[in-house]
Amino acid sequence: MIAPSILSADFSRLGKECEDVISAGGDWIHFDVMDNHYVPNLTIGPLVCSSLKKYGIKAPIDVHLMVKPCDSLIKDFAESGADWITIHPESTEHLDRSLRLIKDCGCKAGISLNPSTSPECLDYIIDIVDMILVMSVNPGFGRQKFIDSSIAKIKAVREKIKRSGRDIRLEVDGGITASNIAMIAAAGADTFVSGSAIFGSPSYSDAIGMMRKSLKA
Repeated sequence: MIAPSILSADFSRLGKECEDVISAGGDWIHFDVMDNHYVPNLTIGPLVCSSLKKYGIKAPIDVHLMVKPCDSLIKDFAESGADWITIHPESTEHLDRSLRLIKDCGCKAGISLNPSTSPECLDYIIDIVDMILVMSVNPGFGRQKFIDSSIAKIKAVREKIKRSGRDIRLEVDGGITASNIAMIAAAGADTFVSGSAIFGSPSYSDAIGMMRKSLKA
């Protein structure tokens, strides 16, 4: 799955941007929700999600909550039409409870690991999650360079997923381009978030097409 991140989209025409990027071959719409507290940036809230649903966006909406605390926004985004909601272990005092809240609200639950967050926390909640998101940049801003040590973490997380015997997506976010997406997939990822590499391209279809070509090579 390729999930274009609207963090890099033109917000003055966001509905059309999402429509165009899905028509160009994107699978999901990725929301980067930041609160200027857990991360040093402030972005969008649930009203944007509900507005895109009203606009007619049918693609799954993948919400990454980089906020603390997170429980109230879990409920708000679920009511606004989110399909996937991902949170960070550092963003809640009770990770198990917050992940179960996501599922109780009818959404798929994800956990996100920052570059310095150990995968060991997965051992206690891997029976709950539907997706694990490995951050390959420090959260907060787009246009960052992929952190090379993320490859080892992706491999470690894929091994944990295999041992669990569960169908869990492994998503990677940060610095993904057509030149490194195959390497990231080879490490075990199956879902790829990309912002500036897609929305910063003159042709969304060319950018996504090059990524898919790299994956097939």
